Amino acid sequence: MSYADPRGFASDNRSGVHPEVLAAIEAANEGHAESYGDDGWTHAAEDLFRKHFGPHAVAYPLFNGTGANVLAIAALTRDYEAVICAAAAHIAVDEGGAPERHTGSKLLTIEVEHGKLTPAEIADFESRRGDKHAAQPRLVSVTQATEVGTVYTIAELAALADTAHELGMLLHVDGARLANAAASLGAGLGEMTTDAGVDAVSFGATKNGGLVGDVILFLREGLAPDFEWVRKQGMQLASKTRFISAQLEAMLGEGELWRRTAEHANAMAARLGRAVEAIDGVELAHPVEANGVFATLPREAIDPVMEAMPGHHPFYVWDEGTNCVRWLCSWDTTEEDVDGLIEAVRAAV
Repeated sequence: MSYADPRGFASDNRSGVHPEVLAAIEAANEGHAESYGDDGWTHAAEDLFRKHFGPHAVAYPLFNGTGANVLAIAALTRDYEAVICAAAAHIAVDEGGAPERHTGSKLLTIEVEHGKLTPAEIADFESRRGDKHAAQPRLVSVTQATEVGTVYTIAELAALADTAHELGMLLHVDGARLANAAASLGAGLGEMTTDAGVDAVSFGATKNGGLVGDVILFLREGLAPDFEWVRKQGMQLASKTRFISAQLEAMLGEGELWRRTAEHANAMAARLGRAVEAIDGVELAHPVEANGVFATLPREAIDPVMEAMPGHHPFYVWDEGTNCVRWLCSWDTTEEDVDGLIEAVRAAV
């Protein structure tokens, strides 16, 4: 029995697992292997992460993105320290309060334009450096691609890293859609992280064709030397790590599956964005730079578009106040899917 909905635009988490990833998991299912990450698949994935992110990159497979973000914060801050992030950052609005609960660190949020922090904005918190009554900023966390589908350029990330380091802080990237950002920039994964001065990355695989699992990457020597114990206490150490790592090996290997899937999702979003922007009454709320399209529609048009699309809840209303909707494309989104949504929007508007 199948419980699957037709393909929609609600989330790239709703898509299935890429066939190459499923094949890798199936291949890893032959025979027995060492547990808790001491297996050949995990060692191969570690080598690939060093290939992409540089020789000092240390990779730790985990179960999910929330765990990756929370444990990255736990490893890089003390409980009286703070994390600077955008007000709409996933760690601030979509982690159920997990960062604060499990790390003790305060989140210092900033209202930003198009989802992106600037060096001047993070420097504003320096006025209370050394004040015993204030949480002390230690980590800057940015999302790449952002929650509204925009992408930091390499120069923008480098400027943030330079400012953070000058102020005695570290830079963390929530990379749930890091592949989409790299594909958008035509850049390598290390080029826009390690080479730009980023210290740590939560690398997302699930949204890009994976089944389950994300990774924490520490990109410089000496960061989080005790993370093995942080991961264990954080309940993110998988006994059968090989099934997470086999996916990562398939994605990061010679076939560059990570880039192919991301490029396709981005291309579908670009096709959608170009078409709906040309419809009178529709405006793009943010530039379309990765796999998401954010658009404002007349309020009376949103429900008819929902009803015209197949499946249950085919997309989200991102902001009820501005009538902004979010359409996310996935590795398996087709041109026919996109064109069907375009026609539904055109008819409703």
